[in-house]
This record gives sequence, C-alpha cells and structure tokens, in this order.
Amino acid sequence: MPIKDAKIYNDGSHFIAIPPENFTSGKHKKQPPKAITQDTKKQAFETAYKESMLLPKRERKKYIAEKLQSEFETAEQAKAYTAQNLERKKTNAAKRYTRLWRKVRLQQWNYFITFTFDGNKHTEESFRKSLSNTLKHLVSRKEWKYIGVWERGKDTERLHFHGIFVIPENGMIGTLEQITDYDTRKHRKQTTFQNTHFLNKFGRNDFKEICEKNVERSVKYLLKYIEKSGERLVYGGDLPTYIKSSILDEDIVCPTGIDDKKVILFDDFTCIDGDGVVRGKASSPEVLAQMPKAN
Repeated sequence: MPIKDAKIYNDGSHFIAIPPENFTSGKHKKQPPKAITQDTKKQAFETAYKESMLLPKRERKKYIAEKLQSEFETAEQAKAYTAQNLERKKTNAAKRYTRLWRKVRLQQWNYFITFTFDGNKHTEESFRKSLSNTLKHLVSRKEWKYIGVWERGKDTERLHFHGIFVIPENGMIGTLEQITDYDTRKHRKQTTFQNTHFLNKFGRNDFKEICEKNVERSVKYLLKYIEKSGERLVYGGDLPTYIKSSILDEDIVCPTGIDDKKVILFDDFTCIDGDGVVRGKASSPEVLAQMPKAN
C-alpha cells in the first residue's frame, strides 16, 4: 500500500490525493499570540476597502490610496501599503475559493433555498438572528448542511438569505406547498414551493430542488453576491474539505501538482479507512459519506 492516510479532494474533474508527508498544516512552528494593538493603518484600509466595493476595479486602488494618505508621510507610501494589502486580500480570497469548492464537491446538495425578510414578522436584526438560530438547530437535530450568503434585493433592498442545502431524507420540517403568484419585477406568473414552517415563522421562502449538474451554477450565484456586497459565506453543518483514505497502487493515475507532491486517482478508487477496512468504491456517495474526514 503506497500511500497511507492520504487527504483526498475533488477538483471538479478528478479525485486528488495528498500523501501525509506533504500536508502543509502543522509544519510551521506555532507563534505566541501577539499583543492586541490598535493598527490605525489597517483599520483605515479596511474601511476604505468596504467603501470602494461598488467602484469599478480599476478605480478602487486609487480611491483606497487617497483615503490612506493621512496615515502616511507620502502618497507613495500610501500607494505601496494599499497595493500590499490588496494583494493580501486577493491571496486570502483565492484560498477561501479553493476551500469552498473542495467542500462543495464532497456533498450531495439537494436544495437551493431563499428566505426573504418580512417586516410584519421581524426586524432585520431579529430576522438574521432567528433564522440563523433555526438553521443552527436544524444542523444539530436534523443533520442539515448549508452554504449561504446574506444579500439585499437589487431594486427593493429587502434582505434575503440564499443558500445551497443538504436536507437528509426525513430531515424536512413543515411541508412544501406549491404557490403561484405574480412576479412584479419580471411581470409574469411564477410557481414556487414554500415551506409552511418557515412561511409561518419568517415569511416568504423558495425551496428549489437542485441536481449535481446545477450545483456549480448555484455556487457561482452565491459568489456573485459576495463580490457585490462584501458579505462572507455562511457555513452550517459538517462540511469537510477532505476525506481520508489509504490508496492502493493500482488506483493511482499519475503524479500532479508542484514537484509532483500530489497524485490523481481513478474515479472509482478503493476507499480504505484508518483501520485498514475497505469501505467500497469512491464512485458511491454513500461510501464517501462513511469515510473519515479532515480539514
């Protein structure tokens, strides 16, 4: 057995295994916690960064640098600091993006759901808090999983929560009822499925079933709102980045990655847990669900 306890993720086309000797986490010496200091330059950057969200990308750098000039002796120093922190933002976003897709591709998503703020039932603050608590309880009691984002309607500024969900069999609460009404924005009738429990507690909602081929489009839909509003994704439930399995030699296609530190696996590679027990083939979602997980 050439590789024991590898971390495995799906890149959208293939399963990729990382041998344990190439794990990056834990290799760096843990640094002592830094004393909490008030970094006015960083605070000023973060404020200007949020203010510039709606500007064209080519104008954002100039806007932020001008806002930071009072923090530096020269305009050039402000520009350099801005460029450094924009690169930091770009690097962190790329890491989050990679981690997101690895989590997405290890789940069998079955619903895209939208919850809409209703001023007759909640304030915006209570809507956020109460819906978040309800979803948290469904994660712990019904094993729901989700990835979502808060956003405001383009025309109405009404607060929404959009997300992709894993709702297990027998995990649904309330009932789904088909409702036909008139979409004033699109000027046509629309048919939606609303959940009675959420309708009574929060107001309008839309439960749409999704299949594997629509998951990528749904995730890109969520990412669009992040880019527009600056909100962060909200995660709920057990959403690992990797499964862990030992790898048989015959399941390896070829090395890949920088310095060939990873290997591409066949889609139906044999899943073997930490005790050496063969669980089945990776082509089965049920088998993947049984395997040890890692982040």
